[in-house]
Amino acid sequence: MLNGKKVMIATGGTGGHINPGLAVAGYIRDNYPDAQILFVGTAVKMEAQLVPAAGYDFKTIDIQGFSRDLTPAGLVKNVQTAVKLVKSSSQAKKIIREFEPDVVIGFGGYVSGPVLRTAAKMGIPTAVHEQNAFPGVTNKTLAKKVDRVMLTAPEAEKYIKSKNPCVVTGLPVRGEMINADRDISRAELKVDDRPVILSMGGSLGAKVINEAMTQLIAERYERKNCYFLHATGKAGVGMFDTLKNDKKINLDENKHIMLREYIDDMYRCMAAADLVICRAGASSLSEIQAMGKPSILVPYPYAAENHQYYNAMALVKNDAAILIEEKDFTGERLIKEVDELLANPDRLKQIGENAKKMAIYDATERIVNCIGEIVK
Repeated sequence: MLNGKKVMIATGGTGGHINPGLAVAGYIRDNYPDAQILFVGTAVKMEAQLVPAAGYDFKTIDIQGFSRDLTPAGLVKNVQTAVKLVKSSSQAKKIIREFEPDVVIGFGGYVSGPVLRTAAKMGIPTAVHEQNAFPGVTNKTLAKKVDRVMLTAPEAEKYIKSKNPCVVTGLPVRGEMINADRDISRAELKVDDRPVILSMGGSLGAKVINEAMTQLIAERYERKNCYFLHATGKAGVGMFDTLKNDKKINLDENKHIMLREYIDDMYRCMAAADLVICRAGASSLSEIQAMGKPSILVPYPYAAENHQYYNAMALVKNDAAILIEEKDFTGERLIKEVDELLANPDRLKQIGENAKKMAIYDATERIVNCIGEIVK
């Protein structure tokens, strides 16, 4: 299907855009070794490190997003963005002419816009993948021009006007997440049969989640009837001192409280967890679904188009998660929700089972099949 074909992947900005592209590229590399793959991104975002590190050829264009800030600084940035947008189309055309791709796929980020628009104008088969339940502006615009629109969540289709019918593919989830064993993971973390609460707010940390978890831990820790596995994030490391100094909790003596700045073995921690408390990014939710975990979701309210709220609602509508908006998320509210869930194991189990029913385990294969269908 893709043997001997040249595949161009445009993506960038965040791991949520880049990792699905890398997953698809990996599948193509493993199953169609004669295919050639080229990534296009920016020189200043995460893709500039992640893509070459994964062993793929990488070209850059200069592009940035428009600012919603109407201050003089915001207006200056928007003028700069407009200039870059014009130049980026020429840069994209040069890269496309040199590589001569058989198909171009966009996985989101500002870079997808000029690359996909240019490829479509040149008559090259094109496709985009939308990770969120509420599509971003770039993908909504591209949907009218590309040959195939692929969705993580079926709810996104009602917000898109596409040239051709959308296809629900799901979002690729790492094999290590899907294959992680609960019992082995709990043994490696040295936890017994008490419930494990896994909580985090992203690599930088979320202040509101750190503060609420501080209250929850302080309120419940003396009972020692559950484990807390919490990632503070880079900006939240002060939580260690808050628990020790303000809450007078000896973390060395309370082994059921496990605080980390960052979780680099998420597959193990997620597999061991009985309840997950986190934001509502598309990648996190796909992992929660794949592993069948009940969750309390706190969408980041400043995400573009408030898409995390829509991501969370896709689960809530299936009774597959509990949603608490950040404006309502307090320590008291979290304590109440956690107490009710831990007191009702059957309810906790049902939420997790409902989440698992939503999982799409062959998302990468579905995406590659869609790509193959439009290649000439």
